[in-house]
Amino acid sequence: QVQLVESGGGLVQAGGSLRLSCAASGRTFSNYAMGWLRQAPGKEREFVAAISWSAGSIDYADSVKGRFTISIDNAKNTVYLQMNSLKPEDTAVYSCAADPARVRVMLGAPRSWGQGTQVTVSS
Repeated sequence: QVQLVESGGGLVQAGGSLRLSCAASGRTFSNYAMGWLRQAPGKEREFVAAISWSAGSIDYADSVKGRFTISIDNAKNTVYLQMNSLKPEDTAVYSCAADPARVRVMLGAPRSWGQGTQVTVSS
């Protein structure tokens, strides 16, 4: 059974940085896509970034391009989301997602979800 455990959220001022981590376990992820999605209060969940574990193909939402970087540490089975130049509109619960199909991650319909971690950016 796939388990995804996020960490690294918190409160940061606008312009600051945070790094989210998603520790994955329960299977081999070499043929999986991993990603991050977020949901702000009163808004629908939206795609942030995705990466194919073995191929390294990466996609970003337009709203985070140039500010966020998704990466994988194979030795630690962990996916990271480095968030720089944070804005108040980045405030949301960020959730890690995993699925064999990257499109399902991007559409917010993955097989597995983490529990989410809160990111709050103050102005």
